[in-house]
Formats: sequence, structure tokens, C-alpha cells
Amino acid sequence: MNLDVRLPIGLMFSVFGVLLAVFGLVSDPKIYAEHSLGINVNLDWGIVLILFGVTMLVLALRAQRPPAPGAEPPREHG
Repeated sequence: MNLDVRLPIGLMFSVFGVLLAVFGLVSDPKIYAEHSLGINVNLDWGIVLILFGVTMLVLALRAQRPPAPGAEPPREHG
């Protein structure tokens, strides 16, 4: 069974990060001045979620690569 949970987690965090970052970009800056000391937390955390999601996607896709030619296949213990 070849189940790698990093792929759906990476997709989910990337999509949520893009949505949050876009919301942070198009929302009114006055809201952030009044409620969060002028920091656009939606944009900041959207970028953090995108970075985490992309990291998970890269790790998932890297794990699915076929082994290099001439490399020994991994041994199964059992």
C-alpha cells in the first residue's frame, strides 16, 4: 500500500494559504490598523500556509521518484 499523506495535506494547506493571502490582499487596510496593530495577519499567515503546503508537496513528490539506475532497491524487513 503506497499511502503518502503529505500530498493531500500539501494541497489542502496550499489552497487555504492562497485563499487567505488573496483575502489579505483585497481587504481594507483600515481593518488591520484598528484591530491588529497595522499588521496584515491574513496575508502573513496565508504566506506561511503556502510555504508549508509547498514543502509538503515537494516532499511527497520527491518520495515518489523512481530510484536512480544502479541503486539497490530497499530491503523489506520481516
